[in-house]
Amino acid sequence: MEKKHVFRIAGGARTSTPAILIQLKFDNYTGYGEASMPPLYGESFQTAINFLKKIDLSTFKNPFNTEDILNYIDAISPNNPAIKAAIDIALHDLIGQLLKIPLHSYFGLKNKELYTSKTIGIDTAKIIEERVIEAKKFKFLKVKLGGKNDKEIVDTIKKATNQPLFIDANQGWNSKEEALEKTFWLKELGAVFIEQPLPKTSYDDLTWLAAHSPLPIIGDEGIQRFSDVKNASNFYHGINIKLMKSTGLREAYKMAQTAKMMNLKVMLGCMSETSCAIGAAAQLGALADWVDLDGNLGIKNDPFTAHQVNQGVIHVNKNPGIGLANVDWKEISTYKIPNHNL
Repeated sequence: MEKKHVFRIAGGARTSTPAILIQLKFDNYTGYGEASMPPLYGESFQTAINFLKKIDLSTFKNPFNTEDILNYIDAISPNNPAIKAAIDIALHDLIGQLLKIPLHSYFGLKNKELYTSKTIGIDTAKIIEERVIEAKKFKFLKVKLGGKNDKEIVDTIKKATNQPLFIDANQGWNSKEEALEKTFWLKELGAVFIEQPLPKTSYDDLTWLAAHSPLPIIGDEGIQRFSDVKNASNFYHGINIKLMKSTGLREAYKMAQTAKMMNLKVMLGCMSETSCAIGAAAQLGALADWVDLDGNLGIKNDPFTAHQVNQGVIHVNKNPGIGLANVDWKEISTYKIPNHNL
Protein backbone atom coordinates (compact mmCIF):
# COMPACT_ATOMS: atom_id res chain seq x y z
CA MET A 1 0.00 0.00 0.00
CA GLU A 2 1.55 3.27 -1.13
CA LYS A 3 0.86 6.14 1.24
CA LYS A 4 -0.18 9.58 0.03
CA HIS A 5 2.12 11.20 2.59
CA VAL A 6 5.09 10.14 4.71
CA PHE A 7 3.67 8.63 7.90
CA ARG A 8 5.63 9.51 11.05
CA ILE A 9 5.02 8.40 14.62
CA ALA A 10 7.22 8.35 17.71
CA GLY A 11 8.67 5.00 16.59
CA GLY A 12 9.68 5.89 13.03
CA ALA A 13 8.46 6.79 9.54
CA ARG A 14 7.39 4.98 6.37
CA THR A 15 5.93 5.64 2.92
CA SER A 16 4.30 2.25 2.38
CA THR A 17 2.89 -0.75 4.23
CA PRO A 18 3.01 -4.37 3.03
CA ALA A 19 -0.35 -6.11 2.74
CA ILE A 20 -1.65 -9.49 1.67
CA LEU A 21 -5.16 -9.80 0.21
CA ILE A 22 -7.10 -13.03 0.62
CA GLN A 23 -9.84 -14.65 -1.43
CA LEU A 24 -11.85 -17.40 0.25
CA LYS A 25 -14.26 -19.22 -2.07
CA PHE A 26 -17.22 -21.51 -1.43
CA ASP A 27 -19.58 -22.60 -4.23
CA ASN A 28 -19.97 -19.50 -6.39
CA TYR A 29 -19.29 -17.01 -3.59
CA THR A 30 -16.06 -15.21 -2.71
CA GLY A 31 -15.07 -13.56 0.55
CA TYR A 32 -12.25 -11.02 0.73
CA GLY A 33 -9.80 -10.42 3.55
CA GLU A 34 -6.69 -8.40 4.22
CA ALA A 35 -3.53 -8.53 6.32
CA SER A 36 -1.88 -5.15 6.84
CA MET A 37 1.62 -5.67 8.23
CA PRO A 38 3.43 -2.54 9.49
CA PRO A 39 7.06 -3.59 10.20
CA LEU A 40 6.72 -2.55 13.86
CA TYR A 41 4.54 -5.59 14.53
CA GLY A 42 6.95 -8.16 13.08
CA GLU A 43 4.86 -9.65 10.27
CA SER A 44 5.94 -9.74 6.64
CA PHE A 45 5.11 -11.34 3.32
CA GLN A 46 7.35 -14.26 4.24
CA THR A 47 5.88 -14.88 7.71
CA ALA A 48 2.38 -14.68 6.24
CA ILE A 49 3.11 -17.14 3.42
CA ASN A 50 4.82 -19.50 5.86
CA PHE A 51 1.69 -19.40 8.01
CA LEU A 52 -0.63 -20.03 5.06
CA LYS A 53 1.39 -23.10 4.07
CA LYS A 54 0.50 -24.72 7.41
CA ILE A 55 -3.26 -24.51 6.85
CA ASP A 56 -5.31 -27.59 5.99
CA LEU A 57 -9.06 -26.93 5.86
CA SER A 58 -9.98 -30.34 4.47
CA THR A 59 -12.00 -31.31 7.56
CA PHE A 60 -14.33 -28.30 7.31
CA LYS A 61 -17.26 -28.75 4.95
CA ASN A 62 -18.74 -25.23 4.95
CA PRO A 63 -17.89 -21.74 6.25
CA PHE A 64 -20.61 -21.54 8.92
CA ASN A 65 -18.58 -23.51 11.47
CA THR A 66 -16.72 -20.30 12.31
CA GLU A 67 -15.70 -21.11 15.89
CA ASP A 68 -13.99 -24.37 14.97
CA ILE A 69 -12.41 -22.93 11.82
CA LEU A 70 -10.98 -19.87 13.54
CA ASN A 71 -9.92 -21.77 16.66
CA TYR A 72 -8.01 -24.10 14.35
CA ILE A 73 -6.40 -21.16 12.52
CA ASP A 74 -5.44 -19.46 15.78
CA ALA A 75 -3.88 -22.64 17.20
CA ILE A 76 -1.44 -22.99 14.28
CA SER A 77 0.83 -20.35 15.78
CA PRO A 78 0.72 -18.03 18.82
CA ASN A 79 1.68 -15.09 16.60
CA ASN A 80 0.69 -13.89 13.07
CA PRO A 81 -2.42 -11.86 14.08
CA ALA A 82 -2.64 -9.91 10.80
CA ILE A 83 -2.73 -12.91 8.46
CA LYS A 84 -5.17 -14.57 10.87
CA ALA A 85 -7.29 -11.43 10.60
CA ALA A 86 -7.24 -11.69 6.81
CA ILE A 87 -8.68 -15.21 6.99
CA ASP A 88 -11.23 -14.17 9.61
CA ILE A 89 -12.39 -11.18 7.53
CA ALA A 90 -12.66 -13.28 4.36
CA LEU A 91 -14.59 -15.96 6.22
CA HIS A 92 -17.07 -13.47 7.64
CA ASP A 93 -17.39 -11.71 4.29
CA LEU A 94 -18.16 -15.07 2.71
CA ILE A 95 -20.81 -15.81 5.35
CA GLY A 96 -22.41 -12.43 4.73
CA GLN A 97 -22.48 -13.14 0.98
CA LEU A 98 -24.13 -16.52 1.55
CA LEU A 99 -26.72 -15.10 3.95
CA LYS A 100 -27.13 -11.96 1.82
CA ILE A 101 -26.83 -9.68 4.85
CA PRO A 102 -24.26 -7.11 6.02
CA LEU A 103 -22.10 -8.22 8.90
CA HIS A 104 -23.45 -5.66 11.35
CA SER A 105 -26.76 -7.52 11.02
CA TYR A 106 -24.97 -10.86 11.41
CA PHE A 107 -23.52 -9.60 14.71
CA GLY A 108 -26.89 -8.22 15.81
CA LEU A 109 -25.77 -4.60 15.64
CA LYS A 110 -27.51 -1.47 14.40
CA ASN A 111 -26.24 0.35 11.37
CA LYS A 112 -25.18 3.92 12.09
CA GLU A 113 -23.08 6.72 10.64
CA LEU A 114 -19.56 6.74 12.07
CA TYR A 115 -17.60 9.93 12.71
CA THR A 116 -14.03 8.88 12.03
CA SER A 117 -11.05 10.95 13.03
CA LYS A 118 -8.38 12.00 10.50
CA THR A 119 -4.79 11.27 11.49
CA ILE A 120 -2.13 13.98 11.60
CA GLY A 121 1.36 12.44 11.84
CA ILE A 122 4.52 13.91 13.31
CA ASP A 123 5.98 16.39 10.82
CA THR A 124 7.12 19.95 10.24
CA ALA A 125 4.79 22.83 11.10
CA LYS A 126 4.22 23.64 7.42
CA ILE A 127 3.20 20.11 6.47
CA ILE A 128 1.04 19.70 9.58
CA GLU A 129 -0.82 22.89 8.72
CA GLU A 130 -1.47 21.51 5.22
CA ARG A 131 -2.78 18.22 6.66
CA VAL A 132 -5.11 20.07 9.04
CA ILE A 133 -6.55 22.12 6.19
CA GLU A 134 -7.13 18.91 4.20
CA ALA A 135 -9.01 17.44 7.20
CA LYS A 136 -11.18 20.46 7.99
CA LYS A 137 -14.42 18.58 7.29
CA PHE A 138 -13.67 15.85 9.85
CA LYS A 139 -15.26 16.16 13.29
CA PHE A 140 -12.10 14.92 15.05
CA LEU A 141 -8.37 14.99 14.39
CA LYS A 142 -6.10 12.24 15.65
CA VAL A 143 -2.73 13.77 16.50
CA LYS A 144 0.46 11.77 16.74
CA LEU A 145 2.76 12.97 19.52
CA GLY A 146 5.60 11.45 21.52
CA GLY A 147 8.49 13.07 19.64
CA LYS A 148 10.58 16.09 20.48
CA ASN A 149 8.22 18.68 18.98
CA ASP A 150 4.91 17.97 20.73
CA LYS A 151 4.30 21.61 21.59
CA GLU A 152 5.08 22.81 18.07
CA ILE A 153 2.68 20.25 16.59
CA VAL A 154 -0.21 21.10 18.91
CA ASP A 155 0.34 24.85 18.67
CA THR A 156 0.34 24.61 14.86
CA ILE A 157 -2.89 22.63 14.87
CA LYS A 158 -4.67 24.91 17.32
CA LYS A 159 -3.79 27.97 15.24
CA ALA A 160 -5.59 26.38 12.30
CA THR A 161 -8.61 24.67 13.89
CA ASN A 162 -10.80 24.15 16.94
CA GLN A 163 -11.55 20.52 16.09
CA PRO A 164 -11.43 18.17 19.11
CA LEU A 165 -8.24 16.10 19.27
CA PHE A 166 -7.60 12.42 19.80
CA ILE A 167 -4.01 12.30 21.13
CA ASP A 168 -1.80 9.28 20.42
CA ALA A 169 1.66 9.32 22.00
CA ASN A 170 2.60 5.82 20.74
CA GLN A 171 4.45 5.03 24.01
CA GLY A 172 6.62 8.11 23.40
CA TRP A 173 6.51 9.96 26.74
CA ASN A 174 9.33 9.20 29.13
CA SER A 175 7.79 9.36 32.60
CA LYS A 176 4.46 9.41 34.40
CA GLU A 177 5.16 12.98 35.50
CA GLU A 178 5.71 14.15 31.93
CA ALA A 179 2.61 12.26 30.81
CA LEU A 180 0.42 13.83 33.51
CA GLU A 181 1.71 17.33 32.83
CA LYS A 182 1.03 16.97 29.11
CA THR A 183 -2.39 15.49 29.78
CA PHE A 184 -3.49 18.55 31.79
CA TRP A 185 -2.05 20.81 29.08
CA LEU A 186 -3.82 18.94 26.28
CA LYS A 187 -7.14 18.88 28.13
CA GLU A 188 -7.13 22.67 28.07
CA LEU A 189 -6.57 22.56 24.30
CA GLY A 190 -9.52 20.32 23.46
CA ALA A 191 -8.10 16.81 23.73
CA VAL A 192 -10.70 14.06 24.12
CA PHE A 193 -8.40 11.28 25.35
CA ILE A 194 -4.75 10.19 25.46
CA GLU A 195 -3.79 6.97 23.69
CA GLN A 196 -0.84 4.89 24.95
CA PRO A 197 1.12 7.73 26.63
CA LEU A 198 3.72 5.43 28.20
CA PRO A 199 5.45 2.15 27.25
CA LYS A 200 3.00 -0.73 27.43
CA THR A 201 5.07 -2.55 30.07
CA SER A 202 5.29 0.45 32.43
CA TYR A 203 2.52 -1.06 34.52
CA ASP A 204 3.08 0.85 37.75
CA ASP A 205 3.36 4.19 35.95
CA LEU A 206 0.27 3.47 33.84
CA THR A 207 -1.71 2.57 36.97
CA TRP A 208 -0.63 5.83 38.62
CA LEU A 209 -1.39 7.88 35.53
CA ALA A 210 -4.85 6.35 35.08
CA ALA A 211 -5.68 7.28 38.67
CA HIS A 212 -4.57 10.92 38.27
CA SER A 213 -5.31 11.80 34.64
CA PRO A 214 -8.01 14.38 33.88
CA LEU A 215 -8.58 12.65 30.50
CA PRO A 216 -9.34 9.03 29.62
CA ILE A 217 -6.21 6.93 29.01
CA ILE A 218 -6.67 4.47 26.13
CA GLY A 219 -4.59 1.32 25.65
CA ASP A 220 -3.37 0.52 22.15
CA GLU A 221 0.02 -1.21 22.07
CA GLY A 222 -0.84 -2.50 25.55
CA ILE A 223 -4.07 -4.11 24.32
CA GLN A 224 -3.54 -6.65 21.60
CA ARG A 225 -6.00 -9.49 22.04
CA PHE A 226 -8.91 -10.66 24.18
CA SER A 227 -6.64 -11.93 26.95
CA ASP A 228 -5.39 -8.37 27.52
CA VAL A 229 -8.88 -7.01 28.23
CA LYS A 230 -9.32 -8.71 31.61
CA ASN A 231 -6.63 -6.55 33.26
CA ALA A 232 -7.10 -3.44 31.12
CA SER A 233 -9.00 -1.49 33.78
CA ASN A 234 -5.87 -1.53 35.97
CA PHE A 235 -4.04 0.68 33.48
CA TYR A 236 -6.57 2.28 31.14
CA HIS A 237 -10.03 3.80 30.91
CA GLY A 238 -10.60 2.34 27.45
CA ILE A 239 -9.12 0.15 24.74
CA ASN A 240 -8.29 0.60 21.07
CA ILE A 241 -9.40 -2.47 19.13
CA LYS A 242 -7.78 -3.11 15.75
CA LEU A 243 -8.59 -6.11 13.57
CA MET A 244 -4.92 -6.58 12.70
CA LYS A 245 -4.08 -7.00 16.39
CA SER A 246 -7.11 -9.00 17.47
CA THR A 247 -6.95 -11.61 14.64
CA GLY A 248 -10.15 -10.31 13.10
CA LEU A 249 -13.84 -9.63 13.61
CA ARG A 250 -14.73 -12.56 15.84
CA GLU A 251 -12.27 -11.63 18.58
CA ALA A 252 -12.74 -7.88 18.11
CA TYR A 253 -16.47 -8.32 18.75
CA LYS A 254 -15.77 -10.28 21.93
CA MET A 255 -13.25 -7.67 23.11
CA ALA A 256 -15.69 -4.82 22.56
CA GLN A 257 -18.57 -6.56 24.33
CA THR A 258 -16.37 -7.50 27.28
CA ALA A 259 -14.91 -3.99 27.54
CA LYS A 260 -18.39 -2.49 27.66
CA MET A 261 -19.38 -4.86 30.46
CA MET A 262 -16.28 -3.65 32.35
CA ASN A 263 -17.26 0.02 31.83
CA LEU A 264 -14.27 0.57 29.59
CA LYS A 265 -14.54 2.90 26.60
CA VAL A 266 -14.20 1.28 23.17
CA MET A 267 -12.25 2.77 20.30
CA LEU A 268 -12.12 1.16 16.85
CA GLY A 269 -8.76 1.80 15.22
CA CYS A 270 -6.78 0.67 12.20
CA MET A 271 -3.40 0.46 10.54
CA SER A 272 -2.76 1.64 7.00
CA GLU A 273 -5.42 -0.51 5.35
CA THR A 274 -7.47 -0.79 2.19
CA SER A 275 -11.24 -0.42 2.10
CA CYS A 276 -11.44 -4.18 2.64
CA ALA A 277 -10.24 -4.17 6.27
CA ILE A 278 -11.72 -0.74 6.98
CA GLY A 279 -15.06 -1.93 5.60
CA ALA A 280 -14.91 -4.93 7.92
CA ALA A 281 -14.07 -2.91 11.04
CA ALA A 282 -16.86 -0.42 10.30
CA GLN A 283 -19.37 -3.26 10.69
CA LEU A 284 -18.63 -3.18 14.45
CA GLY A 285 -19.08 0.59 14.65
CA ALA A 286 -22.20 0.40 16.84
CA LEU A 287 -20.00 -0.92 19.67
CA ALA A 288 -17.56 2.00 19.58
CA ASP A 289 -17.43 5.22 21.58
CA TRP A 290 -14.79 6.59 19.21
CA VAL A 291 -13.83 5.63 15.66
CA ASP A 292 -10.46 6.05 13.95
CA LEU A 293 -10.98 4.26 10.64
CA ASP A 294 -9.20 6.44 8.11
CA GLY A 295 -6.46 4.02 7.02
CA ASN A 296 -7.88 3.64 3.51
CA LEU A 297 -8.06 7.41 3.03
CA GLY A 298 -4.28 7.72 3.29
CA ILE A 299 -3.24 5.30 0.53
CA LYS A 300 -3.01 5.78 -3.24
CA ASN A 301 -3.64 2.24 -4.52
CA ASP A 302 -6.78 0.97 -2.80
CA PRO A 303 -8.14 -1.88 -4.98
CA PHE A 304 -11.51 -1.87 -3.21
CA THR A 305 -14.49 0.42 -2.88
CA ALA A 306 -16.70 0.04 0.18
CA HIS A 307 -18.48 2.52 2.45
CA GLN A 308 -18.65 6.14 1.35
CA VAL A 309 -16.95 8.78 3.50
CA ASN A 310 -18.46 12.27 3.33
CA GLN A 311 -17.13 15.13 5.47
CA GLY A 312 -15.53 12.67 7.88
CA VAL A 313 -18.61 10.47 8.23
CA ILE A 314 -18.47 6.80 7.22
CA HIS A 315 -21.84 5.81 5.79
CA VAL A 316 -21.94 2.05 6.36
CA ASN A 317 -23.76 0.52 3.41
CA LYS A 318 -26.14 -2.43 3.37
CA ASN A 319 -24.14 -4.59 0.97
CA PRO A 320 -23.68 -8.22 2.05
CA GLY A 321 -20.63 -9.17 4.09
CA ILE A 322 -18.08 -6.48 4.85
CA GLY A 323 -19.70 -4.06 2.42
CA LEU A 324 -17.48 -4.11 -0.66
CA ALA A 325 -19.03 -2.29 -3.60
CA ASN A 326 -16.24 -2.84 -6.12
CA VAL A 327 -13.10 -4.97 -6.41
CA ASP A 328 -10.33 -4.03 -8.83
CA TRP A 329 -7.05 -5.67 -7.98
CA LYS A 330 -4.23 -6.96 -10.13
CA GLU A 331 -2.74 -10.15 -8.86
CA ILE A 332 1.02 -9.74 -8.57
CA SER A 333 1.54 -13.17 -7.07
CA THR A 334 -0.83 -15.84 -5.81
CA TYR A 335 -0.64 -18.74 -3.40
CA LYS A 336 -3.35 -21.36 -3.21
CA ILE A 337 -3.90 -23.07 0.13
CA PRO A 338 -3.76 -26.83 -0.49
CA ASN A 339 -6.12 -29.51 0.77
CA HIS A 340 -9.26 -27.55 1.52
CA ASN A 341 -12.95 -27.52 0.71
CA LEU A 342 -13.37 -23.79 1.23
